[in-house]
Amino acid sequence: MNPWQEVLDRIEEGDEEDLATFLDGLSDLGRRAVAGQLPHHLAEELRGGVQARWEIEGLAPGFRMAGAACFTGAQQVAAWLNRRELRRVRDPERDAERLMFLLRRRPVEWRRDLAVRLAKRLRPPTGRRWRRAGVPGWDLAAALVSETGIEPPDDDAFVVGWLWRLVLRRQRGGRGLDGDPLLAALLPRLFRAQGVAGPLALDESQEAGVSVLGELAVLAGQGRLPRAALIDGCAGRFLAGGPAEEIAPFLRLWRLLEPQPREIPVLEFVRLLPSAGPVLAQLAVEELQRAEGAGLLEEELFAEAVGALAYRTEKKLLHAAVRWVARTPAPRSGGAVPALATVFDVETPALRERAVRLAVKLAPHADDAGREAVRQAAARLPADLRGRVAAAYGAIACPQELPVAAVLPVPELPELAPPFASPAELVAQLRALGWAEEPQRCERVLAGIVELAHRDRAGLEAALRPWWRDSRPPQGEAEGYVFDRDAHDRGVQTLLARCALAVVAPQDSRRLSASLAETGPYAGGDWPPQRLLRRRLEEVIALLESGRTIPALLATPTEPTGHVDPAILVGRMELLRGAEPLAADFEQALLRLPRYVDPELIVRAGELPSRAGRELAAWLRGGGWPDPVVDWTSHRQERAGYGLRGGSYRLRVDVVPPAGLPAWLARLWVIDARHTYLSYRRDALWWPLIMPSHREVVASWLVRCMPWPSDGNDFTMAALAAAAHGEGPVGAATAVAIAGGLGHRRDAQRAAAAEAALTLAARGQFPAPEFGWAVAELIRHEFVTLKRIAVALGDLAAAGAHDQVWRALAVALPLLLPGPGERPRAGLGELLGVAARAAVLAGGKGEIFGLAEMAARKGSSLVLHEARRLHEAVSSGSR
Repeated sequence: MNPWQEVLDRIEEGDEEDLATFLDGLSDLGRRAVAGQLPHHLAEELRGGVQARWEIEGLAPGFRMAGAACFTGAQQVAAWLNRRELRRVRDPERDAERLMFLLRRRPVEWRRDLAVRLAKRLRPPTGRRWRRAGVPGWDLAAALVSETGIEPPDDDAFVVGWLWRLVLRRQRGGRGLDGDPLLAALLPRLFRAQGVAGPLALDESQEAGVSVLGELAVLAGQGRLPRAALIDGCAGRFLAGGPAEEIAPFLRLWRLLEPQPREIPVLEFVRLLPSAGPVLAQLAVEELQRAEGAGLLEEELFAEAVGALAYRTEKKLLHAAVRWVARTPAPRSGGAVPALATVFDVETPALRERAVRLAVKLAPHADDAGREAVRQAAARLPADLRGRVAAAYGAIACPQELPVAAVLPVPELPELAPPFASPAELVAQLRALGWAEEPQRCERVLAGIVELAHRDRAGLEAALRPWWRDSRPPQGEAEGYVFDRDAHDRGVQTLLARCALAVVAPQDSRRLSASLAETGPYAGGDWPPQRLLRRRLEEVIALLESGRTIPALLATPTEPTGHVDPAILVGRMELLRGAEPLAADFEQALLRLPRYVDPELIVRAGELPSRAGRELAAWLRGGGWPDPVVDWTSHRQERAGYGLRGGSYRLRVDVVPPAGLPAWLARLWVIDARHTYLSYRRDALWWPLIMPSHREVVASWLVRCMPWPSDGNDFTMAALAAAAHGEGPVGAATAVAIAGGLGHRRDAQRAAAAEAALTLAARGQFPAPEFGWAVAELIRHEFVTLKRIAVALGDLAAAGAHDQVWRALAVALPLLLPGPGERPRAGLGELLGVAARAAVLAGGKGEIFGLAEMAARKGSSLVLHEARRLHEAVSSGSR
């Protein structure tokens, strides 16, 4: 009999019970034979790749039993059971039973050693697929701990594994905590371990009878668990802090325990208030108020608690602090006067006014420090409230300091990297290109391939040969596979690799080009700018495949914006010595020319002998092409679909090219019905570089492909921020793109839109009237939320764009103010506040339709308060 073959056959058959019996009956010699073959066999199988790994994972119970039964040392067994391919099994409890059956012959000290080693390697579960299996390896480690009588490991993963097993057993109708052998040892550690929230949250969500937390509360109520230990454990976890999701189970347990007022740790809860999460802070307030009702909260701790709440930013907690003071009788509440002074600075008018009323009422009970705090805070109050405080607390020094506006710096882009000094440097950069396209890096690599091939093709070919040897497909595999054949050679990195291939292996490159040509043109829905980019790269591939070279590409950017210096372009044309340039490269070069050209350069360009030279000279004499007309509308659409908000409205952007344009440019500028979204999100990053002198056209493309409402995870806002550094008019499309970006739900997108707005503002080019109209329309048709826009505009104004924000809101507010009988939109109060602050900084004045009527309404809401403040500011022209 061959023991190894017998074991392997049973493993591959998947008969774990028969395998366990066979392994248990093996002689020492048979175990040594299996132990000698087992690691080598597994290593050989794993060379089969992903499929082989999946097969090994499916047979893991058998391999685990073979190693546990046959390896000699506890360290060797622990390492085997924790191999990545073997550590997860679908029935961990049954797996542990089989392994314990095989390990029963080992000495107790050996098994204790194994238990310690396995416990040290426990890791919480990762990934949703394995979450219901608990902590891998826990069942065996726990069984060994219980059987050998050692102290359970003081390790978070062991506690988390215990909880997972409890939760999963309960879901299958198994026993709960009562009688659990590990309960007494692990209960104190439950309140310290990280990661317990996962199993406890799942347990609470399943509604499968009483939860683990519920069982703890029941056992404590029956006197079978120490109630004080549970209450102290919760309080300790609260004080330890941590993410809200890790604290949540203990909040639940606290409420289930229903502590009596005398059981509340008053001092600890007061210490929680400054930094605890909102939910925990709310619990602390409720419990402290219960303790106060029982006479267990000292006067000093009351004042400290209210003072801590007054410094919170959550409105709910601020309201709780003021209400607490209001219902606390004097003179006890007199110690909370400094806390009321803190509330004077909040932006909620009703809360601020209530704090003032309470401070005035408590003036006779305030000490000297409290009175001074109130007088200092009152200096920042509006005149009417300041007068009421002064009547109770004495004269208030109120320095009339005008707000200081921030100065906007003009941002600069990083300098371009220099041309490659050697083929080796180019190859290193070619290898470093990742899947994420970086347009400037790609342009540099493309220019380097063309220039170095012209200067020293043999040297470049020699430098590229190791790259090609590493990149080419295995023997017998399709040549085009390495070049992303499935995507039909679409990506820029792939096309750059094909340019290099055309240098180092032109015959292979021609064969690949012919193979791709047989399948027809790429049908991936490319937008016009991407088609121009592809044509330019394909021209270079064809040029190099033919064995020809040119001194330089015309369109390689010379500025970080993507522009090409006109003098450098003319110099590159002169290097061609009358030959016609590559067509798409010439078109791209024209698109990258700046708006202003030195008149003396026109004479030099007129001496170029080629047809392209004459076209360039004509372009320079005429000052470029006239700009298209760009406009946008929002129209109702009944059927829901991509880009809609509530299925009712959709944006439409129109670009109308002027007459007399070259056909290729008209095709580039016109957006047809096919272009509604980007199949490849990073394509937008190329657009500012392709059209650096036509920002409004780029913005129209961005608006067309933006996912509405503003919630997509794309690169449109990063492209907009780059385009803002370019040239050309900005108007309706730019305004809509910025407004949509500022209303985005993702921080990165809002930051990029703000960068674009600040860049234009610093350069004196921000389209404020169009932006105001866009903000109003996008809010009215629910493309963006008013609250988010208000916050973003407040940040812009604070950063120095106050004049632009004020001029924009002067246009937007008449369209957003509610009419007679209408309710204000959510967030309108915040937007009016931003307008008031911007108006003061910008010295804005004038009449905003509907504002005076709103300011005259009675009430103390934030909307009315800010309407009055704005009306006062623009009526007086405060600066």
